[in-house]
Amino acid sequence: MTATHATDMTKPTATATATEAAAAADPDAEVPVSRLGKGPKADLGTEITASLVVFLVALPLCIGVAVASGVPPELGIISGVIGGLVVGAVRGSTLQVSGPAAGLAALVAETVGEHGVAMLGVIVLCAGILQIVLGLVRLGRMFQAISLAVVQGMLAGIGLPLMFSQAYPMADSKAPGVPIENMAGIPGLVADILTDRQAMIATLLGVVTIVLSFVWKKVPGPAKKIPAALVAVGIGIAVAALPGVDVKTLQVGNLLASVQVPGAEQFARLTDGAIITSVLTFTVIASAESLFTAAAVDRMHSGPRTRYNTELIAQGAGNTVAGVLGALPITAVVARSSANVQAGAKTRLSRTLHGLWLLAFAMLLPQVLALIPISVLAGVLVHSGWKLFGPAEFPKMWRQDRGEFAVMTLTTLVIVATALLEGVLVGLAAGIVLAALRMSQTVIRQHVADDTAKVVMAGNATFLRLPKVIEALEAAAASGKPRIRLDLTGVTHLDHACRSQIEEFTTQQRGSGVRVELLMPGPAAAQATPDPVEQQAPVRPPAPTPTHDHHGAAFAPSPDVGPGPGAEWFYLDTRPLPDDYAGAPRS
Repeated sequence: MTATHATDMTKPTATATATEAAAAADPDAEVPVSRLGKGPKADLGTEITASLVVFLVALPLCIGVAVASGVPPELGIISGVIGGLVVGAVRGSTLQVSGPAAGLAALVAETVGEHGVAMLGVIVLCAGILQIVLGLVRLGRMFQAISLAVVQGMLAGIGLPLMFSQAYPMADSKAPGVPIENMAGIPGLVADILTDRQAMIATLLGVVTIVLSFVWKKVPGPAKKIPAALVAVGIGIAVAALPGVDVKTLQVGNLLASVQVPGAEQFARLTDGAIITSVLTFTVIASAESLFTAAAVDRMHSGPRTRYNTELIAQGAGNTVAGVLGALPITAVVARSSANVQAGAKTRLSRTLHGLWLLAFAMLLPQVLALIPISVLAGVLVHSGWKLFGPAEFPKMWRQDRGEFAVMTLTTLVIVATALLEGVLVGLAAGIVLAALRMSQTVIRQHVADDTAKVVMAGNATFLRLPKVIEALEAAAASGKPRIRLDLTGVTHLDHACRSQIEEFTTQQRGSGVRVELLMPGPAAAQATPDPVEQQAPVRPPAPTPTHDHHGAAFAPSPDVGPGPGAEWFYLDTRPLPDDYAGAPRS
């Protein structure tokens, strides 16, 4: 971030210069809004109003995520409180709001099903400590290096199973299990809904919630400022109270009684490889989601930018506290963060206060929570899953980059078919392979002139292009010409595999009596066992032609011109041509 104050068009003030220097020295440094000349100062009334808006958005989401995760709803509220009071108080990101995230619901449910609720606290605690360590060693920005295709594929892979899993509680039913089973069970679920009146009412409440989530912002007047989820909850409570309606509602217990501090027995299981895998998975996914959200939220406002390492420490602190209390993992959440920005918040006060309102509501009005239909919360999460899935991103990626589209689609499919960690790892591997293939672009030209078979290479020659290189060399040998010229002066990078193949080919051809001239990029390497006829000083052409233009861009020289100033002829074969070669010019 750079400051723009100046006394005239060319001379910045000392303050602006100092700010620029600080930003250059520390990318995580937070530049004050006043330094940027951005907008009016925040006032207390606006911050309180914004905090109430965030609270109204967060309340149904915290409960819904807990229910979708297979844990008591109280744990979702506790995580929401921690996201406000602990993470919200740290100067990492000014306006993004943290709490239990829908993106981790499937992972938490899988972990709880495999290891139990008691182990969740230990896993979240260790993940939080790892996040703090990553932030302290300044690896927060490392997560920005992940391919966007992998990120979008990961989000889609989280959102698609989330929608199908929440279709069941939306009908007051129980999901079969893994994503593939949930998808396969949809026809049976529809048949059950059509034959059960109460299930149909619950499903209609969920459908109304989804529709409201999509269209509520288009409602004219000040009513659209009320969160759609809160409107849906109000409608759901009213319908559930009608005579003859018997839909499932939220069962909320005592907030303090739901706290489950991990004991020695749980910590002893940290030697289990599956537990360690879960810790690493939570660390990577929670950190990535939080920092990607931070980048998105920074684009929504003109205030101070996120300090990524500090924010990672803040997320780690929140997860450490959540782990001690046995609650859900915490990440930054787009829905709550965007509501905070749109409500006019300017400081951390709004996101901190929203945690206080969550705590007060759960402690003083728990009976209100028991009136909320579960199908409404499931509808809220189906909408969240759709937003995560982002179907419009697939055709957009197809138009922009089909290679990245393949990575994105592969990541999504593997996550749906297996699990989140496996899908992300496969996506990262696919992204790395795609990048390597694109970086390893080797241009090879071949032609035969008189008595010489010529091969000219340019670009990056790596092992990924080795089949293409071997094919060109074999074609030159198959031409039957007594002379082969290999010009590699246009090669910007020649890895060991390609170099070894070329040198081996040269040795073999000379052994069979073919004259081989090899022009390599850069200084010649000493050879272990040179042929006596080849032990001579490198011969440089009298007028070398540069291999780079005046902009520094590399290009392949013509096969008939000499090498560039950084190259030299070696392996220069000066043996005469065979006497039986008709019409061959004599050396």
